[in-house]
Amino acid sequence: MRRAVVSGGGTGIGRAVAARLAAEGCEVVVVGRRRAVLAEAAEKLNASLPEPRVLVETADLTEPDEVEALAGRLGAVDVVVNNAGGNYGRGGDGLAGLAAEWEADVRGNVLPAVLLTTALLPALSRPGGRVVVMSSVAALRGPGSYGGAKAALHAWALGLARDVAADGVTVNVVAPGFVPDTEFWTGRLTDEVVASRLALVPMGRAGTPEEVAAAVAYLAAPDAGWTTGQILQVNGGTVLGVADPRPPTGLGFHSNRR
Repeated sequence: MRRAVVSGGGTGIGRAVAARLAAEGCEVVVVGRRRAVLAEAAEKLNASLPEPRVLVETADLTEPDEVEALAGRLGAVDVVVNNAGGNYGRGGDGLAGLAAEWEADVRGNVLPAVLLTTALLPALSRPGGRVVVMSSVAALRGPGSYGGAKAALHAWALGLARDVAADGVTVNVVAPGFVPDTEFWTGRLTDEVVASRLALVPMGRAGTPEEVAAAVAYLAAPDAGWTTGQILQVNGGTVLGVADPRPPTGLGFHSNRR
């Protein structure tokens, strides 16, 4: 049985990823700081499976000592899904506030992926190991410290993909778009916000955690061994290589959406 580690696996996209990988036969370890949230997720996921195979481990993935201890408890691993992260920059006055915003987003989004993956690399199966990094459409379109932190993950992941390719280990990035059914959007989903986000999606609807999990499951699969160093966008066409997602005029494009 393959073993997968999913950080931030208690809610939203991480929980959907854990459910998908467990349903496909993996033993899944969900990792995060909140044991109660993780335990509830594991209990419900295990109840839907033929046999329990979702386990819980707690750690603050921004703290090197806690990550090192976690890696020692986990042992051999086949899949690492770096899902933990969020929008931590709350701003403030002047340059000091700006610096605090950037530091919070880099610490909360970059460190968990870099530390966890680095700690688990010696135990990752070779060949066949899979590393998936959760990014965001913000890394490709902005804005600010959150987008900057997610974009930093792209550079790190692509470099790591080169480093471990000869070992038969793949490293890829999934960059979701607007997926409202997550903690990321808790308390922020006004009608105006939803309308503004959907206006950027050519497909005209939001995504679901399960759709993102499907992309992760592909990249984590044993037969995805020749796909590495890629950024897979799951965003309904929000990023199509132009500043405005609507088709440019005068180039033969048309749409019946108004």
